[in-house]
Amino acid sequence: MTEKHPKFERTFVIIKPDGVQRSLVGEIIKRFEQVGLKLAAMKMLVPTPEQIEKHYTLDPEWRRVTGEKTIKGYLSKGLKPPSEDPLEITAKILANLKKYLASGPVVAMVLQGAHAVQIVRKLVGGTEPLTSDVGSIRGDFVLDSYQMSDPDNRAVRNLIHASGSPKEANDEISHWFSKVDLVDYKLVQDHILYDVNLDGLLE
Repeated sequence: MTEKHPKFERTFVIIKPDGVQRSLVGEIIKRFEQVGLKLAAMKMLVPTPEQIEKHYTLDPEWRRVTGEKTIKGYLSKGLKPPSEDPLEITAKILANLKKYLASGPVVAMVLQGAHAVQIVRKLVGGTEPLTSDVGSIRGDFVLDSYQMSDPDNRAVRNLIHASGSPKEANDEISHWFSKVDLVDYKLVQDHILYDVNLDGLLE
């Protein structure tokens, strides 16, 4: 069986309520389109707390892994973690995420193109805006940090969620969209990005 071409890879993105409220939807989508990714589906909705919890727990290991990573992050900065129990930490993280993402409309989308998951993660930047690189979406448009969000007992406001792996993307796409929502189509730029010989450019 022939392996599917990387140009068909899809990833899932949510522009969170702060991105919508700051009128950054167009700017964020522009970043994705400029690099050569195309929209395969998109919708605006106000997610329910149940949808959000299901989203973050599609991977049964999410609670443990995220909790362990959070503890490690505190220790690497010389700070005392709020708990030594990863599950206790992620219970609090999940409660804050549900409050944050259900606070207003979000824009959910599916993006398609070569290495879509990795490219989107690179464009979005690190989870914490303060330490995200200049040039990334979070680095350019947000000034929030864990130093501010933790004492306020809230999720860090970082504009976007983006899938972390192709498997995670497939699971998240299935959670938020039905198969009939996903559109297969060609763009003129697909020829420039993926055609082997760039045939037919000259008249």
